[in-house]
Amino acid sequence: MKEVRLIAGFVILQGTGLPFNRYAWLTTHNSFARLGQIRSPFGTPNVSPRNQQDTVAQQLNNGVRGLMLDMYDYQNDIWLCHSYGGNCYNYTAFVPAIEVLKEINVFLEANPSEVITIFIEDYVTSPMGLPKVFNASGLMKYWFPVSRMPKNGGDWPLLSDMIKSNLRLLVFTSKSWKENKEGIAYEWRYVVENQYGTLGMTMGSCPNRAESAPMSTVSRSLVLVNYFPDIPDFATACKKNSAPLLDMLNTCHNLSNRWANYIAVDFYKRSDGGGAAEATDVSNARLICGCSNLSSCKANGSFGNCDVPEARPAPRTSNSTGVLTGTSSSSGFMLNSWLKLVLVKIMLLNACLL
Repeated sequence: MKEVRLIAGFVILQGTGLPFNRYAWLTTHNSFARLGQIRSPFGTPNVSPRNQQDTVAQQLNNGVRGLMLDMYDYQNDIWLCHSYGGNCYNYTAFVPAIEVLKEINVFLEANPSEVITIFIEDYVTSPMGLPKVFNASGLMKYWFPVSRMPKNGGDWPLLSDMIKSNLRLLVFTSKSWKENKEGIAYEWRYVVENQYGTLGMTMGSCPNRAESAPMSTVSRSLVLVNYFPDIPDFATACKKNSAPLLDMLNTCHNLSNRWANYIAVDFYKRSDGGGAAEATDVSNARLICGCSNLSSCKANGSFGNCDVPEARPAPRTSNSTGVLTGTSSSSGFMLNSWLKLVLVKIMLLNACLL
């Protein structure tokens, strides 16, 4: 047995009064590719690599707010596949996309203060294939329109306004032409993103991926930092999702002068410390108040005015629903929107390998 960190829940408690691009969000790479799904829905062995431990619904309940989904035309429908060559096969197919999109819809309906971002690795060529499946899932009522997305590096709307207007779903595609034809935002018009895979894990380096502008490009308001290898590795994810992940966040900031809004990892629950959740907390502190951790931010203080010495934030407890609880400042200071970690004892299955 080993005690490791698991996220019991993320919740925006108060203080959603900053632009959306002043917050950070935990993101899962290949969110749908789950350990334990040995066979495809067609009964054939699924040979695709797995990147996560649990379902998308469970990820959302555990605090994940960014999802990376690979979508393909398959069987006269849209499927989530972890495949190759731009085609889905019965041995690389996981689930029809609408099933996961409906899980997201259920979560947004049950959590009216939460915002979710979907990054689509897009292999769908059928005309209006994506709008059709999003319509069928019920998610269009939450869709944040391209027309309201900031151009040339401007601030996004306040998070509170996005919640109030119920536009709580951001969707980005990897196909540039779909922005004009289908109303789906082309990711790299709004986001800078570092190199994914093993090449993006080199310490001291933070290159942009080929489709993205350089990481220092301020005409894109959002920053995505990937930190996962080419081939997902459950055993080493504990180490990689700990100090090395925090080091990469600092490296990318030092080279670009920008902090991550999205932090994307494999096996997000695994770490030998605070893990991807702690990395998200650190990025939130830097974005929201300019301090190294949220507990150091001063109520009504100016940006960068931090309590010294800085103490490690204490974990909040959780209630029976898994929602984080705790006292908050009556001043309404924006940092009452802390995203906190909860320590949970779990079995050796989820423990780091020494």
